[in-house]
Amino acid sequence: MNTGTQKLITAIVPAGKAVPVVEKLKAEKGIITANVHSARGIGKLTLGAKRGFGEELEKSVLTVVVPADISEDVFEFVFFEAEINHPHGGIVFMSALHSASAYELPDIPDED
Repeated sequence: MNTGTQKLITAIVPAGKAVPVVEKLKAEKGIITANVHSARGIGKLTLGAKRGFGEELEKSVLTVVVPADISEDVFEFVFFEAEINHPHGGIVFMSALHSASAYELPDIPDED
């Protein structure tokens, strides 16, 4: 049952992992409300971390908007398809996404 509330699922994964997940979301789940973009950051659990600095890593950020009633299923799908369950596989989290209503302009009086 769809209550109208949506969820935003965000996964940060190694570069190259997100696009295949989006393709599978479309093919297997019929979901087309996904986006992928690149990000860079410093990892603290890398070889360089022992010398006091991290290694710069490229990541992919996958975001998916889904109805709340299927969000747990899609979350689990992303978790396993992106291989987040493996060491250094990334992170995934989910948050509520409340629909915004359209802004209505006030009536403007006619000029004389």
